Amino acid sequence: METLTSRVFNNGNSQAVRIPAEFRLDTDRVSITRNDAGDLVIHPLRIQRGTALMQALKALSDVDDDFVAALDAEQEAPLPVQEREAL
Repeated sequence: METLTSRVFNNGNSQAVRIPAEFRLDTDRVSITRNDAGDLVIHPLRIQRGTALMQALKALSDVDDDFVAALDAEQEAPLPVQEREAL
């Protein structure tokens, strides 16, 4: 298991941890738990892109089931990690 040291800093009234590029998360939400040893465990949560749109489409009775299944499959696919220039 790879271990790196990172920096903890304040962001407004919250505390934040800088996550190194090697551990980049492909999501915008995580769940954080504290185990019995006191360690923090971060679990990436699935991206919920287009949830409201999917619910509206499913509510329409004349929408083709194959079309809705294709949209569901697309929603499950992770977005690629964006490459950006360093500041």
